[in-house]
Amino acid sequence: MDTAVATKSLRMGFSLGCWSNILRPFRMKSLRIICPNGHLGFAPIRVESFKLGVAARPDYIAADPGSDDVGPIPLGSDTSTTPRAWQTHDLEQMLLASRALGVPMIIGSSGDTGSNSRVDLYVRIIKELAAKHRLKRFKLGYFYSEVDKEHVRRRMRAGETVEGLDAHGALSESELDATERIVAMAGVHPFIELLQQGADVIIGGRSSDSCVFAAPAIHHGFPQAQAYYLGKVLECASFCAEPYGGKETVLGEVTAEDVRVTAMHPGQRCTVASVSGHAMYERSNPYFEHVAGGTLDMSECRYEQVGDKTTRITGARFRPAAEFRVKLEGAGKVGERYVGMVGIRDPYTIAHVDEVIAWARDKVRERFGETGYELHYTVYGRNGVMGDLEPLKHRPAHELCILVQGVAPSAEMAEEVCMTGTRQMFYARLPEVKGSAGGVAFALDEVLRASPAHRWTLNHTLRCEHPMELFRTKIMEVS
Repeated sequence: MDTAVATKSLRMGFSLGCWSNILRPFRMKSLRIICPNGHLGFAPIRVESFKLGVAARPDYIAADPGSDDVGPIPLGSDTSTTPRAWQTHDLEQMLLASRALGVPMIIGSSGDTGSNSRVDLYVRIIKELAAKHRLKRFKLGYFYSEVDKEHVRRRMRAGETVEGLDAHGALSESELDATERIVAMAGVHPFIELLQQGADVIIGGRSSDSCVFAAPAIHHGFPQAQAYYLGKVLECASFCAEPYGGKETVLGEVTAEDVRVTAMHPGQRCTVASVSGHAMYERSNPYFEHVAGGTLDMSECRYEQVGDKTTRITGARFRPAAEFRVKLEGAGKVGERYVGMVGIRDPYTIAHVDEVIAWARDKVRERFGETGYELHYTVYGRNGVMGDLEPLKHRPAHELCILVQGVAPSAEMAEEVCMTGTRQMFYARLPEVKGSAGGVAFALDEVLRASPAHRWTLNHTLRCEHPMELFRTKIMEVS
């Protein structure tokens, strides 16, 4: 059933400021959520700690499969970075547990990007799993986050400024033209709308990580500050615990006064250090988490060890935004791509590796000219990970691996660009070299076709009159 009519009535009857009061259910003393995976499907859930989390009888089971960490390629190409089998494994574990407990299951940013096709994929998997296990009838809700770029264009031509984030300027039509696909990052609002309609399972489009967990807490009437902090601490599952161990389950509990987080794996603990450290994770400012509608302020949070595996957090604050803006993410195709690899062990060649690369670049330039393609060299063993930010400027390692990437409008051209840029490293002429055998070794004789190259085109925000303006919800019964 499409919920457009119900959504319209809600929009007409309630303002932004009272969204969290819409159809608020009875107030619970506390709410408990388990998160089994910080990036659902990226590597399979660790089943043992998940079973311990399920045995604790949480009120919700939730996870977030999406992240910008995977780069712009999945969004631009409308694919996932993870095998469907891994995603199905995690969804199956969560679905069976949620139906056995009779508690809702919530997924955000389906299939890494939260694009419409990834939402449809997850909805299809849920329906297949329900049939496979002959589950009793339940309500499946989902929402879409893709935004038509012509809608954005109309807004821009009407005088709207699509503001850039992180030093990006305002969006231009040329960058919009270069964009393959746009998703809006949802806050808590689509999740709350579907919970109000009785959804037992929610499959979300692109969503703010923390809002996947904050939404049920706000839905049940808990303060926004505690709700958003609950989301922040749970979003990456066991990354908030020590010792480090990925894909293990953690349990978060929210009350009107505090948040508590507990590690489920027998060998892990949620400590003051691990939890406060995670609060500062993945942000330019360690104290602020921005979401649609406001900012979580963690600058006065207090952390207290209240059990061997549990840390208590108080002092979070939520500051509503003066204007409701939604983040837009967009990616565009750069071209087809091939990759090659060479290894260098010869000390003299290592000492002159920049001249070797310059030689190969020059040979590509002789063949293809100055423009119309891209050629990239990444030198592992010197600064391959951090590039110009690498603080260790001393002599490179005793051996290097160089990754070569050729990007061009056609696959044929990209292959030749990459092959020339790779093989010509063997023929580089260096001073004082008398031998003719070359100073590099090919890790692979051939160059390999990779996924097409994409780049981020949108990292911007768009003003919205209503939190649900860019999102479409649907709900159906599944048996």
